[in-house]
Formats: sequence, structure tokens, C-alpha cells
Amino acid sequence: MIWATVAVVLGIALIVISADKFVEGAASLASRLGMSHFLIGLTIVSIGTSAPELIVSAVAAFDGSPGLALGNALGSNITNIALVLGVTAFIFPLLVPRTLVRRELPLLILICLCVYALAARGTYDLLAGMFLVATLPIVLYQLMKDEAQITGETELYELSLPISLILTTGGLLVLLGSSKALVWGATEIALFFGVSELIIGLTIVAIGTSLPELAASIASALKNKTDMALGTVIGSNFFNFLGVIGIAAMISPFAIEADVFTRDLPWTLCLTVLLWLLARYGSNGTLNRLHGILLILLYVSYLWHVTATIVPN
Repeated sequence: MIWATVAVVLGIALIVISADKFVEGAASLASRLGMSHFLIGLTIVSIGTSAPELIVSAVAAFDGSPGLALGNALGSNITNIALVLGVTAFIFPLLVPRTLVRRELPLLILICLCVYALAARGTYDLLAGMFLVATLPIVLYQLMKDEAQITGETELYELSLPISLILTTGGLLVLLGSSKALVWGATEIALFFGVSELIIGLTIVAIGTSLPELAASIASALKNKTDMALGTVIGSNFFNFLGVIGIAAMISPFAIEADVFTRDLPWTLCLTVLLWLLARYGSNGTLNRLHGILLILLYVSYLWHVTATIVPN
């Protein structure tokens, strides 16, 4: 328990520090490549910060713990929308790009419905996993292609190319390592109290593996790159739905627990739709502090719902 607690504390501290440097380096590279902040957040940053979810879920699937893998993916998506965006919007109101309302969020809702439909079969098997994984590069290519057609000024950074690469790769490596230490420590603590794998994945592990998104989003917002913060969360959710669940299903097909279909998937879908509504009909195309408070309260409600439906082992 002592080492697990140390891992949690140090993991959080390193995640916060490395995320700031990672965002700084990624933003500099984005300007050099002529990419918008939203696109770099939607692709490079989101995939990088989603690596902990992929690593944890793949290891869990290999170890015969698919409930942890699925809980990690769904819990991370819920955490990204309700907690990450909620906290970020509360600290710094987020200006919503119009393309997010027209294209990315509707597509994310459609993918969520597809994941829901696959769950209705009662299992995520090899076929479902192959379908999800095969869809991921198609979606990413289309998003990059459409976003690249949108012209806009990019900020010029004074960081040299070697420094930008060092900050980006070094920050990402520290992010991954500290996230892994945090997840290990949190999982050990949760297991000490006899919590099920699904619940661990939905709560402790989901929060731990979403900390890179939270740290990167807050760092982006504080640097006045709110579009990168939104792109990071949306891109991460795409990756979790298609990559994390798909790869876990391909490694070790697993049955869908009843709570996933009646509790976790509805929460994921409803929060995604709510985010689209807030972005579409919110205050002048902005996620403000009131929206942030609403999302945070919804996340607390979700955690209460999870704990209220825990069945003792």
C-alpha cells in the first residue's frame, strides 16, 4: 500500500509537468507543419494521450481481464467529456470550432451508436474487434483530410525543431510512464479493498489513464489554445471507441456485462449527445464555466451511479 500510494502521488505530479511540455512541443511542431491547433489536438496529441488506455487495455486483455479493458475505454470516454472538459471549461472557457459541431461530434455520436449496437450482440468478439480497428484509420484519414482543407492562420513558434521534437517525444514518454505508475498504484489500492475489475476500469483506471488528457487540455487552455484542448478530448474518444475496445476484443473476445449495457453505454451516449447540444446551442459557441460545472456535476452523478450499483464479490 505504501509503494502504491507513492506511485499515485508521483504519477500525478509527473503527468502535470510532462503534459505542459508535451503540448508546448506539439504546438510548435503543428505551426511548422502548417497544421491547425485543432487538428494537432485531434490527431497527434489525442493519440499520444490515449496510449495509456491502449496499453492498459491490451495488457488487461492478454492477462484475461477483459472487464478491466472495456471499463477503461468506456470510463475514459465518460471521464474525458464530463471531467476533463468540465474542469477545463471551468478554468478557461473553451471556444468551440464550427467544424466540431458540424462534423466531429455527429461522427462521434454515430460511432458510439455502433459500439452500442455491437454490445447488443452480447459479446465483443474477433469480428467486432476487426470492424472497430479497421474503421479507425478511415475515420482519422477523413478527419485529417477535411480539417486540412480549412485555411487559417497558425501561430509561429520560436522553438527550434530539435527542441520541439525533444519536448514532444520526451513529454509523451514521461506521460506514458507516469500514467502507468499511477494506474498500477491506483489498481493496487482498489484491489486491496476488493473492488471488481469492471468498477476499477470505469473509475480508478479510467481517471488515471485520462489524466494525460486532463493535463494536456488544461495546459492547452492556459496557453490560449482551447481548440487543441477540444481536439484532444474528441480525438481521444474516437481512439478509445475504435482502437482500445477493438484491439482488446481482437486479443481476447469477451461477453458484455449487464451493467455495461444498462448503465455505462447509456451514460457514454448521453454525455456525447449533451456535449453536441452544448456546443451547438451554447453561449455564443463557447463552453463556459456554467457548462463546466454542469459536466462536473454529471461526472459526480455517474460515480454515484456506479457505486450504487456495485454488487459485492
